[in-house]
Amino acid sequence: MLAADEPGLFDGLLLLSYPLHPPKRPNELRTAHFPRLQIPALFVHGVHDGFGSIAELATALEMIPARTELLTVTGAGHELLNPRNRNALPGIVVEKFHSFAAL
Repeated sequence: MLAADEPGLFDGLLLLSYPLHPPKRPNELRTAHFPRLQIPALFVHGVHDGFGSIAELATALEMIPARTELLTVTGAGHELLNPRNRNALPGIVVEKFHSFAAL
């Protein structure tokens, strides 16, 4: 919310496992500030995240007037890291954010 209220503080956002809504309560969206975001935002989200599905998050990102991108993490939930991706995922996220921020 701070980034929406004071956009000059940041050049871009990296949001890991954004809690779109409480688990099993999809009507309680945490997106009121999305239309006020004026800076680029990269969202990293697990395909099994109980705080919002990939489809729900993709729809919510349409509310953001700034440039956004969604990096999905196959086989991950809200925690993102698991035994299969533990070694590779941090580097993938850093590399993706670096290229995203360079645009």
